[in-house]
Amino acid sequence: MRRKIGTWKWILPVCVTALGLVVLAGVVHFSIEKNHKQVRTVTELNAMNYAERMASDLNHGIGITESIQAIIVSDNGRIDNFDEIAADLIDDTIQSIQIAPDGVVTDIYPAAGNEAGKIDLIHDEQRGEISRYSRDHDLTIMQGPFSLQQGGMGIAIRNPVYLKNDAGQEYFWGFTIAIIRVPDIFANSVQALNNFGYDYRLSKTESPLTSQYQEISASAEDMTDPVSYEFELCGCSFKLEVMPKEGWNRGDNVGRILIVGILIIILLSGLTGSVLILEEDRQQLEELSTTDALTGLYNRNGFEKCFWEYRRKNPNQSCVGIQLDIDDFKMINDIYGHVVGDQALQNLAQSMRTAFPANAIYGRNGGDEFTLILTGATCDDVKEQIEAFTASDRSFMYKGRKYYFHISVGYAEYPADTEEADRLLGLADMALYEGKLCGKAKSMRYQKDFDPNRRNRLGFALSDITQHLPGAFLIYKADPENDQILFANQELVTYAGCKDLDEFMQYSKHSFRNLIRSDEQEAVEKSIWQQIQSQAAGTNDFVQFHFVKKDGSTHPVLDHGRIVESNYYGNVFYVLIMDCQLLDEHYN
Repeated sequence: MRRKIGTWKWILPVCVTALGLVVLAGVVHFSIEKNHKQVRTVTELNAMNYAERMASDLNHGIGITESIQAIIVSDNGRIDNFDEIAADLIDDTIQSIQIAPDGVVTDIYPAAGNEAGKIDLIHDEQRGEISRYSRDHDLTIMQGPFSLQQGGMGIAIRNPVYLKNDAGQEYFWGFTIAIIRVPDIFANSVQALNNFGYDYRLSKTESPLTSQYQEISASAEDMTDPVSYEFELCGCSFKLEVMPKEGWNRGDNVGRILIVGILIIILLSGLTGSVLILEEDRQQLEELSTTDALTGLYNRNGFEKCFWEYRRKNPNQSCVGIQLDIDDFKMINDIYGHVVGDQALQNLAQSMRTAFPANAIYGRNGGDEFTLILTGATCDDVKEQIEAFTASDRSFMYKGRKYYFHISVGYAEYPADTEEADRLLGLADMALYEGKLCGKAKSMRYQKDFDPNRRNRLGFALSDITQHLPGAFLIYKADPENDQILFANQELVTYAGCKDLDEFMQYSKHSFRNLIRSDEQEAVEKSIWQQIQSQAAGTNDFVQFHFVKKDGSTHPVLDHGRIVESNYYGNVFYVLIMDCQLLDEHYN
């Protein structure tokens, strides 16, 4: 008996130890494999995230060419004060900003050190083929990387610009160009990757005409089985490769395994801790896959999952679906930049949380479009709340100055407006665009008589409307000291005896005063401001004067003006000019 007990005293511990080691070995092996997969999954998400950030960084350079393009198109092929405009747009990541009418670079900012850049792009040996491809396919292209004479590497962004002639036919005007410095332009993204312990390599195809990748920047020469994420931009393919600096099995070592094996007594607590860590990491990965990084709201995938779960648990409960977006958001991005646009999106997201703190599901569809579900509510319950939210002041800061922006909101109710929950947000979207057709900056509840095709009516561009407006029309600054003309339609240009807007601006010297006969100028301006200040006709004014044409002849006209506040130019006058002789002939 004693022998049997004595034997078991060492056999049982050996068996327990052996069994424990077997279990531990299995758990350790599983943990190593799980950790490897987890690290790789997190690395893949980071590669995707930072690739998108790099694409956003590169879009900064594209945005510069689009801003110059917008000025050229709005001025019908002219760009005055190019150096001043370029100076406002350029920063340390931009080597130079250029324009190339007919494909020939004529202006470069800064000029110093960039004289060699004034070349004929269309016929240049190295740049001709891709420039012609850009011109013929109306495609903004990137070419490079290539060595800069000033040192470092650069990528050329060329944006083809097209205008319309008097017959309404498009023709190629030339290129707007930005030379960006790489990797300077995405230095923040590169630094973030380094801070998080990653090696990286960024490559791109030299141009849309080749599939061969060229390395733009890298933090290490050799990378072992890196994860990669590809994205398309300006006809080129970009590839970001990422891997941890410490390798895929970082944190796993023999010493740790030996310690765990020796300290078998804490096996259960160690396993519990590992499970908890793995579960936390799983939740973090799930959150990354369902959350919008910029605003912290659900992304489209996360929103749909949350809304589906709510419907599953509350199939008969009423709810209100809301669709909203920022009015003229593209203009905010174009004028003030994507960083300011992101600020506006973040401000809007925060205001959604503040205005609807309880029983709400928030989501960002993408761009400036947001979605909201108010659970357990009807439209009548939340009508005043939605209207107050829509009318709230919203602003962003740009160069120390506050600018206001507005939103449009559409909403619908389940099951009052539809018994199919999947159609709820579609009806809210219909209401949103119905509101936009009624003037924007307002909320609109869905009505059953809404026409789903009315959304197409938003497709009328300002140029279409002003070109076909049956009257002479112009816009100028409502400032007694500065009456700069901002816009005139073709009807007014023709009436003034000019062939195009450029000739009209040159003739009028950009001043509304110069269109008035000299002996009437002071009286006309005095009358306009007296009417505006008296508010007798609201924001309208009416005045007669003799309009001075380019050939020196004068014609009596009736001026019907209205003062309007513009978010981007301050107060401006919208003016309709009517020839008195024509009024007499047609209206007696």
